[in-house]
Amino acid sequence: MLAKTARGLDRVSSTLNAVAIVGAVLAVLTMVYAAGWQVIARYFLSAPPVWTEELARRAMVWAGMLGASVAFRAGADPTLFPQAVLLRGRLGALWTVLRGAGVLLFAAPILWFSLYGPGMNPARGFLGRSLGRTAEMIPIPMIWFTAAVPVAFALILIHLAAKLALSATGQTDPALEMRDGKTP
Repeated sequence: MLAKTARGLDRVSSTLNAVAIVGAVLAVLTMVYAAGWQVIARYFLSAPPVWTEELARRAMVWAGMLGASVAFRAGADPTLFPQAVLLRGRLGALWTVLRGAGVLLFAAPILWFSLYGPGMNPARGFLGRSLGRTAEMIPIPMIWFTAAVPVAFALILIHLAAKLALSATGQTDPALEMRDGKTP
């Protein structure tokens, strides 16, 4: 039963990862379009629009945050001990739990303070404060841009849960197997 749940959680993680990849690619394409239009408009038309730089910046944030969650799922994120993923048995399980605890200690406060501010007031959280603000050059609420941070960290925690569930049931992580050139 637990093995089936772990595989189901891994499928959810995999599906969300595919969505994040598409989102990251679209964000990079948006960034390239905005920067390219800025160059064309500035040097060939002598009339650069004011929104292109802002759009490129915001697309870069989305691309980076979604890309970070994809890298975490693939095991391609920066790590102090890259060879530790090769550990098996109790030592490998211990490493997985320690790494998971480190990720949780880093991601949980980010998600908490994205949602809640002082006194557990959602209006004073990171997202709540950006709901009423707009970008300087693009009249869109900043929450559409700042939401990249909690979305990416929520994805990372889902990927972490899938990795821990697979590890707890003795299954290997398909993302790591594909990265290492093995078929899952």
